Amino acid sequence: MNIDKDLARIARQEQELQFERFDLDAAWELGSLLRKMAAERKLGVVIDITLFSMQVFYAALDGATPDNPNWVRRKRNTVFRLFKSSYATGRELAKAQTNLQAKLGLADADYAAHGGSFPIVVKGTGCIGAVTVSGLPQREDHNMVVEALSALLGKDHGALKLED
Repeated sequence: MNIDKDLARIARQEQELQFERFDLDAAWELGSLLRKMAAERKLGVVIDITLFSMQVFYAALDGATPDNPNWVRRKRNTVFRLFKSSYATGRELAKAQTNLQAKLGLADADYAAHGGSFPIVVKGTGCIGAVTVSGLPQREDHNMVVEALSALLGKDHGALKLED
């Protein structure tokens, strides 16, 4: 897993996986798609979609743990603070050999630079929220969100997914 290749691909994901508009129906559609994917794959995850004003979708699937909602909160906080995916932040910090506490003074209790939270961006507006998955290894959490966003937005997931 080459950090520079990951960062370039994630930047492309963040550029291409933007919405023309995003409302509560879109949140339901995205959350339902993620829940269907997780159920079909028998994945024990928590799925959360939160706009800056409120949580608009939440699901916990069989096998999720009591720690997953806290990971969701911490990863989502990272997106809300930096307006980019939590995995991009983690990869950037790994490349710089540092962490959120050392670089930005952000406490581990409230922030996590681990994959799984992705900004919901409306073109011409900016980041309005985040979609987050927790329960898998961080790269897989990130990939699952990208897969669902690609499907919903009609983008080529094969061209956007991170290499194995």
